[in-house]
Amino acid sequence: MSPAATHRRVEVAEPGGAMSVTTAASREPGPDEVRIAVEACGVCHSDALITAGHLPGTSFPVVPGHEIAGRIDAVGEHVTGWSAGDRVAVGWYGGSCGHCDLCRTGDGVLCAELRVPGAAYPGGYADSVVVPAVALAAVPDELTSAEAAPLACAGVTVYNALRRSSARPGDTVAVLGLGGLGHLGVQFAAAMGFDTVAIARGADKAPLAEKLGARHYIDSTAEDPAQALTALGGASVVLATVTNGDAMAATVDGLRPRGELLVLGAAPEELRVSPLQLVGAARRIHGHASGVAVDTQDTMRFAAQSGVRPWIEEVPLERAADAFDRMMSGAARFRMVLTTG
Repeated sequence: MSPAATHRRVEVAEPGGAMSVTTAASREPGPDEVRIAVEACGVCHSDALITAGHLPGTSFPVVPGHEIAGRIDAVGEHVTGWSAGDRVAVGWYGGSCGHCDLCRTGDGVLCAELRVPGAAYPGGYADSVVVPAVALAAVPDELTSAEAAPLACAGVTVYNALRRSSARPGDTVAVLGLGGLGHLGVQFAAAMGFDTVAIARGADKAPLAEKLGARHYIDSTAEDPAQALTALGGASVVLATVTNGDAMAATVDGLRPRGELLVLGAAPEELRVSPLQLVGAARRIHGHASGVAVDTQDTMRFAAQSGVRPWIEEVPLERAADAFDRMMSGAARFRMVLTTG
């Protein structure tokens, strides 16, 4: 086998179990697959859903990781357009059926047979991973692998949501939350030409919001977010990156007529909004889920051109459990990235 007969990977043996570094046999890619020598893998909050066994179809042991960046080191039969040595990334979209209506119209991330790395097959907390070629996105030279990895999930989620929204350059766009998704959302919104508002808890986050590119900051502990947005003329879009339904609902009255609340944070509780809040101003609320491989490629290209970069903390692969715990505690600033070098 090339380049090595075995590789390191991080396994979770049972739902909610501990992470352990193990050695596994490396395999050759099958038809329509490639093998990637992993250089970096982001640690995403969604990894917790997989390691806890909450994602349907997950079987244990699992190797988490769906923010993968590295180089192709082997190409399977029938793969065209990709060669050994190509720099690539793979995100939440790790393949799909390819024949349903959603796949055929370019919306494979919503396919009922979506294959998420770490759940459908071993993920990127490893030195090596085999993935379907359809999941690959090319990484621009301007980005390091550690920078590219979080863009394959967190980055594409916010960028794709913004570019598919009704907002146009010059419109007011608010980003709710300044965490792993939010810090990228503010950067992308500013780079796309929106009058960008950051909403978070505490006056101490105002300098951070400004550094990320926000023109306005709303401290939700000191003022009502909806009233503050209304004073700015109302938001065309609120990009909700937090996992708190009440915090999302508190922004709805700050949307301008026909404004949108885009829900990215997977909050478990109800989103309490009355029909009257929506009907009178023709407001909309809808969710958004990541994107397919070409969306990830577009995200990275825009980031390379505009200077948007994830703020990352790099940790060696063997310290994956520490990185995961830091992410879960909310202490990460702002994305933990495992490296294999």
